[in-house]
Amino acid sequence: MVYEYEINDLAKEESWRMFRILGELVEGFDKLTGIEPAVSIYGSARIKPGDELYAHTEEIARRLGEMGFSIITGGGPGVMEAANKGALEAGATSVGLNIELPQEQVPNVYTTKSLTFRHFFVRKIMLVKYATAYIIMPGGLGTADELTEVLTLMQTHKIKPFPVVLFSNSYWKGFLDWLHGTVLSSGFISEEDFDLLRVCDEPDTVVEAVQKWYMKQEIVGRKALM
Repeated sequence: MVYEYEINDLAKEESWRMFRILGELVEGFDKLTGIEPAVSIYGSARIKPGDELYAHTEEIARRLGEMGFSIITGGGPGVMEAANKGALEAGATSVGLNIELPQEQVPNVYTTKSLTFRHFFVRKIMLVKYATAYIIMPGGLGTADELTEVLTLMQTHKIKPFPVVLFSNSYWKGFLDWLHGTVLSSGFISEEDFDLLRVCDEPDTVVEAVQKWYMKQEIVGRKALM
C-alpha cells in the first residue's frame, strides 16, 4: 500500500511538472511573438567587459540591431551581456532568456525583454524558434551544446537552413578539423553538412554574412537592412 501511494504521488508530481513546462512555453510564445527578424548570439558567460571578445560581440550586436534585427541571448553575463548591451545601444529589441541554476545566473541589465526559465530545453526552444541567424562566439560546453543542436535541427530539416556563423577561426579550428578528419571520414556526416557553417574572424564579416543571406533570400523583415 505504501508503494502504491508513492507511485500515485509521483504521477501527480509528473502531471504538475507537465503543466509547469506548458506554462513556460506559453509565456515564452506570448512574450516573444513579434520580435522577428531576430538573431541569436551564443557564447561564454565567463568573459568580462574589457575583453576583446566582449567588444567584438557588442559591436556585432549593435550593428545588427541598427539594421533592424532583434538580438536574443541567454540573458546572463559575458558574451550574453555584451550582445544585449550592443542591441540596447542600437535601440533594438534586446532579449534575455535567463535560466535558473544552482549557482544563480543573474540576468544582465541590458535587456528590454527578459524571461527566466526553469527548464533548459524550453529556453533552448525560444533561443532557436525566433531567430533567423545564429552567431556562435567562443564558449564552453553550453555553447557547444547549443551549436550542435542548431546544426542537427537544420540537418534533419526541422528548421530552415539559416546562417550559423562561428566567430574566430583559431578557436573553432580544432572542432572543425575533428568534424572533417574524424566524423566525416567515418561517414557519420555528409560533406554538404558543412554548407550550414560559416567561419568569420571580424565583426564586419559576421554582419556581412547575415546581410548577404537576407539579400539572397529576399526576406523582408521589420526594417531589416533598410
